[in-house]
Amino acid sequence: MGYSTESKWLTATITFALAALSASTAFSLYFWKRKSRDLDSKIGELEKSLKTSLDNCAAERQGRIRAQQALRKALTQPKLDNVELNSYPMAPIGVIQSCFSTRNGTPRQPVLVPLSRACLIFNTARVPPASLEGLGEYSHCWVIYVFHQNTNLEKLWKDPTKSKFKAKVRVPTLNGERKGLFATRSPHRPSPIGLSVAKVEAVQGHMLLLSGVDLVDGTPVLDVKPYIPYCDSIQGARVPKWLAADSILAVASVSFSEVFTSTLADCWEMAGNNSLYASPDEFKNLIKQVLSWDIRSLAQRNRPHDSFINSENGKQLNDSSDNDHDEEASSPGNEQPPSSSGDIMYHLTLEGLEVSYRLNSDFSVVVEKVKEVSNITHSRQKRCNYSMWRV
Repeated sequence: MGYSTESKWLTATITFALAALSASTAFSLYFWKRKSRDLDSKIGELEKSLKTSLDNCAAERQGRIRAQQALRKALTQPKLDNVELNSYPMAPIGVIQSCFSTRNGTPRQPVLVPLSRACLIFNTARVPPASLEGLGEYSHCWVIYVFHQNTNLEKLWKDPTKSKFKAKVRVPTLNGERKGLFATRSPHRPSPIGLSVAKVEAVQGHMLLLSGVDLVDGTPVLDVKPYIPYCDSIQGARVPKWLAADSILAVASVSFSEVFTSTLADCWEMAGNNSLYASPDEFKNLIKQVLSWDIRSLAQRNRPHDSFINSENGKQLNDSSDNDHDEEASSPGNEQPPSSSGDIMYHLTLEGLEVSYRLNSDFSVVVEKVKEVSNITHSRQKRCNYSMWRV
């Protein structure tokens, strides 16, 4: 009897335990199913939200693309009655520090003076030094710049639509005969942009050392591109006969007086620290190359005694590189015969030093002396110099 009661009690206990376990399992199953449904719902909402965001981003991107395409179309296909109102975003990427302190004496073309040097200092805020990587592997490069010393720039900037330019300019090699502006390389152009080829001497950080330049000190540079011979050098290219006669501007010889040597030695002690040249002899060779060409303007060549060249402050009143365009034209047949210029002292400023020279009747140049120009020399502090490029 006792055994039977005990057995029933055990059976009831087991049954109750099984029932409790079953109820607990069922509850857990229900809980996890409900939690799973909640998670699925949240995942669905997140996926829907993500899709909406992606769709919005795609729509915005398409809108930007369409706006950019419309802007490019408007810029490249301006209305004919509104051409003057179109402009393009351009700003200098660097500035030239040149051996040519003023326009006077700056070569009319690049490469004519192989020893002429300039240092292009890039604006690191716009041009990171990494942009120059690989440029040193080229022997030459193109420099695109602004003719910033043109006398009519102020008028051009104020109202480009009303700025006028002369359709014809006087050509130095033709003794004043006029040619169409676009048949020449006159700096006075509707858009005062210049293009020069130069030899790449060295690349260092954010600086580029060039030689064979025709760039005046302070020239703003817009762009630099490598010179590629197979597409930049055209075999058999044709030029007018009057341009092939450039040699008529070459002088017979260049010599130096004894006074020049002593005055250069006195100046070099100070000026040499800021110079792109290693020695007085190298600087002397630069002078010889520059003066191997007649750097005078048409007015100076035709009326030398009317050109008041002897100035005490080193500034030329008649500038050879600009006035060929600005001076009033006169018929070549009515020009007065050139006066003797052997008694006239001309001046040329290189590396902040004023070089004085004479041009004799036999077309030979005699360099008389050199002196420091205080206002230019003072501004030449913190400049590139030869020592910065020594290996």
